[in-house]
Amino acid sequence: MSATTTREADVIVIGGGIMGTTTAFFLRQRNRSVILLERGLTGQQAGGVNFGGVRRQGRALPQLAMANRALRTWQRSAELLGEDIEFLPSGHTRVCYHQKDVENFDQYAIDARAYGLELEVLHGDAMFRRFPFLGREVLAASISPLDGHANPRLAAPAFGRAAARLGAQVVENTEIVRVEKEAGRFRVESARGDVYWAAQLVICAGAWATRLSEQFDETAPLTTRGPQMCVTEPVPYVFGSTIGVFTSIKEESIYFRQIPRGNIIVGGGPAGPADAVTSRASVLPLNTVRQLAQMRRLVPALAPLHVIRVWSGVESYLPDSEPVIGPSSKVDGLYYAFGFSGSGFQIGPGVGETLAELVDTGSTPIPLDGFSIQRFSRREAACSEITTS
Repeated sequence: MSATTTREADVIVIGGGIMGTTTAFFLRQRNRSVILLERGLTGQQAGGVNFGGVRRQGRALPQLAMANRALRTWQRSAELLGEDIEFLPSGHTRVCYHQKDVENFDQYAIDARAYGLELEVLHGDAMFRRFPFLGREVLAASISPLDGHANPRLAAPAFGRAAARLGAQVVENTEIVRVEKEAGRFRVESARGDVYWAAQLVICAGAWATRLSEQFDETAPLTTRGPQMCVTEPVPYVFGSTIGVFTSIKEESIYFRQIPRGNIIVGGGPAGPADAVTSRASVLPLNTVRQLAQMRRLVPALAPLHVIRVWSGVESYLPDSEPVIGPSSKVDGLYYAFGFSGSGFQIGPGVGETLAELVDTGSTPIPLDGFSIQRFSRREAACSEITTS
């Protein structure tokens, strides 16, 4: 039996997805010693199995400050990381089929401008002149020219390696079973019995985050779902912009991006089953068939393409679709980032940089109150009061 180990650092980060690896990276840039603990491999779950969209438009407005911060990191990713994570600033285009969504596009473009996001909205003939390949049911397109996409299979591991080169201790294949605060420091224990100590703790453990937060008497109503992803055979590279359908009808919500090798990556539609206990998620064949039907509706010329692979992973969702980001409401020195509800990839580097700033200095200019874990305890208290009154 191998001997257990004990390690210490200024900060422990639990979770090696895009949130955890970028947090560790930016903490090292601030010269804070860091231990990053990952139950499997970095980028193995939500951080590595998602669509890869680097999309600011369509986010809730309070997220845009962090999304803008994240974009600056994506734009400098090759320089910062010393390797290519296939970030392409090729633009992001949302389209819609329903008149109420056209009105949403127009209003969102006005509102987003105040947050530094410039969008171009095209209707009808003007849209078809720009995008002649779109199906004729499409009514409008909202274009974000500075957004794009990257390879999620590469991104989180690359941030983890960059953090390690800067001096972070990156420990993979280490499941954490116990977290507590003891004599002013956090004690973190693995399933093997290894113990890690730090003055500050950041929990970025995705679908497994509340297993740890509950040990500090804080929780959130996380559920798990599996994204339904597929990729086609390669064809000539013609689609620069990522394109997605904005709709309140989940079955219509399809999106795709083409990579320079020619393959088209497709996501959207209803989610599939995912299990945090087994760490497994499934692609339902019917979902893939329906994705392809919606693809034909969106871009009829794509109808002949063949799917060559499907995949999924375990993503965590919260009822209001807003993440938990920021300090614990009960324990000093404890911070969270989880529950990104299928939209965490683009914003990840902005979350990591903001958390590193918060951990290092005690403050950040980016408002985080709306992302507090405390909002769920307040709602429970309000529901309880209504029930008993």
